[in-house]
Amino acid sequence: MKKLQKGRKFNRERDQRRALLKTLAVSLLLKEKIKTTEAKAKELSPFVQRKITRAKKGDLSARRYLLTLFPERIVKKLIEDISVRYKDRNGGYTRVIKLGQRKSDSAKMAIIELV
Repeated sequence: MKKLQKGRKFNRERDQRRALLKTLAVSLLLKEKIKTTEAKAKELSPFVQRKITRAKKGDLSARRYLLTLFPERIVKKLIEDISVRYKDRNGGYTRVIKLGQRKSDSAKMAIIELV
């Protein structure tokens, strides 16, 4: 019996999906607010929230793990600025605000931002 799989494929292969999530996460952590499609925003939200939770630990292993995913300046901002901001918060670091449809292809758009 076929079971329901978690996550969206975005019509991409596994490596391309991971690269897409990484670049979206870098943009979100750098600018703290980005506009993208609703599906990408919903998929990005738990990905970024897990990384922020990992950054809140702030130890060497967390830093090394984050350095495998993100550039050094993003990791530095994540650990020194963003994780300090959310030290008293247990999850729910991002907000997805739905917008209308894009004119060109009618894709549902959304804004994802750090709370």
